[in-house]
Parts: sequence; structure tokens; C-alpha cells
Amino acid sequence: MGNSRVEILVGFFLICGFLALGWLALKLGEVPWVTDSKSYTINAEFDNIAGLKTGADVQIAGVVVGKVRHLALNKDKQAVVTMQVDRAIAIPVDSVASVKSQGIIGDKYIQVTLGGDEKSYPPGGTIVDTESAVDLESLISKFAFGQVK
Repeated sequence: MGNSRVEILVGFFLICGFLALGWLALKLGEVPWVTDSKSYTINAEFDNIAGLKTGADVQIAGVVVGKVRHLALNKDKQAVVTMQVDRAIAIPVDSVASVKSQGIIGDKYIQVTLGGDEKSYPPGGTIVDTESAVDLESLISKFAFGQVK
């Protein structure tokens, strides 16, 4: 009798341990249906996103507030960047999204400069006021070969 009670107790703790391990794996793996309640998606259209990759940071004033989730081309052949941003952050409609670089040759990220408008983009909205990536290689080649205008 006492042996079965110990087995039931051990089984209960084992199941609790597996559930905790599964939850931890889902949280650390950033599974969308687990993290969606704390964030929303917003898009931005750029002429050039050279070097930007899925998973890059989205920053406001140097603070990471989200991640780049998807990169695609729209019908006008512009790059559309889908960003997942913390739900507590409201992005005013006069904000500017820029592709920046960590240092000279570092990773690319999206820098959002917040505007002052009281109206904010809704989830799924598109930021059209953007600054594309500076292509350092083309600038150097233009300078080196004397094609600066």
C-alpha cells in the first residue's frame, strides 16, 4: 500500500517536470502562438534592405523592442519587412523606420524613430516613411573609381 503511494507521487512529479520542460522549450523557441499575445506585427516598405536578415532586432532609442519576422517583395518591387513588436509599444503614424548597421560592418537591424502623432499604426499596418540601407560597398567602389557625382 505504501509503495503504490510513493509511485503515484513520483509519477506526479515526473509529469509536472515534463510539462515544465515543454513550456520552457516553447518559450525559449519563441513559438508564435505562445508569444503572439505579448506582441503584434507591423510592416515597413523599403527600397533597399541590403544585409538585413530574418531574426534581426527592431530597436527604438537603442532598446530592442522586437524582431524581424519575414522579408518579401511587394508588387511594386519594394522590400516589405514584417516586424514583431512588443504590444506595449505604440508606433505613431509619423514614425520613421531605418535600416542601420551595428558599427561599420556589423549586423543590420531596424531602428524606429518615433514621431509625435497621437494616432498609432494598427497591428498589421505598414510604415511607408522609411530610410533604406546604405550600401557601403557601392559607395566605396564609386569613390575608388571616381564616379562620385
